[in-house]
Amino acid sequence: MTDEYSLRPIRVTIDGVEIVTYRAGAHDMSSDGDIVLCHGTPWSAATWLPLVRLLAETHRVFLWDMPGYGRSISESDVAIDLPRQSRRLAALIDHWRLDRPHVVAHDIGGAVALGAHLFEASEFASLYLLDVVTLDPWGSAFFRLVAENETTFAALPANLHAALVREYIAGATRSALAPDWVDKLALPWLSRAGQRAFYSQIAQLDPRHTRPLVERLAEVRCPTHIGWGDLDPWIPVEQASQLAAKLPGTTGISLFPRAGHLVPLEATTELRHDLARWLTRST
Repeated sequence: MTDEYSLRPIRVTIDGVEIVTYRAGAHDMSSDGDIVLCHGTPWSAATWLPLVRLLAETHRVFLWDMPGYGRSISESDVAIDLPRQSRRLAALIDHWRLDRPHVVAHDIGGAVALGAHLFEASEFASLYLLDVVTLDPWGSAFFRLVAENETTFAALPANLHAALVREYIAGATRSALAPDWVDKLALPWLSRAGQRAFYSQIAQLDPRHTRPLVERLAEVRCPTHIGWGDLDPWIPVEQASQLAAKLPGTTGISLFPRAGHLVPLEATTELRHDLARWLTRST
């Protein structure tokens, strides 16, 4: 399995914020087949690691830890709301000098990618949306509780915070996630800065920032495909067809049986095959 630390971190400053990025694949490959992977919350680029090696056989692959996540967690306070992350993604694509990359986006990464496309004029060859945060309702009762008590949660004893993070991560899936994966996904949040960042990113996520996206979904300018875990406990699978109905053209839907919200890790093989089919059709 591709390990996060086999991908050399490349630090880029965008919007005055340091962002850790990664690249995989042949450097002399045509940019026509470039892929950008956008993670969600409370994840990082690590969620894509099982897919990177396969995709990198035929494409250049670009990943990033959004500010406030993974290796891009900062000791200082950073604004990490969805519109700012969309602007950073658009700027990163320009920094990478990518011409119409394929974008694969999970969870809030879907809202970030849609914002870069619809509001920041980023052009994509295609967009694959996987269990994405876009349509109302999203944001659990836990999100609301943290938003109202962020300082209290940030001050939890470290052992209680670690237990909460691990339980929260495990709750995204319908099948037991291997303990080493729970540890890998939880690790960025367990430092002092990580604990503060964990609750900060939840408090800054706001459904008011996705409603303007929904109003403009008919303006999406690239082929789109939707993937969804059919047992997603965080965002109901019914949203897949509702989202497809709002997108222009014929938007296909792939459901992943017995998978929850974390399809890249719960249904890795099935997602690999589906992405291969999609990228072949949309290239």
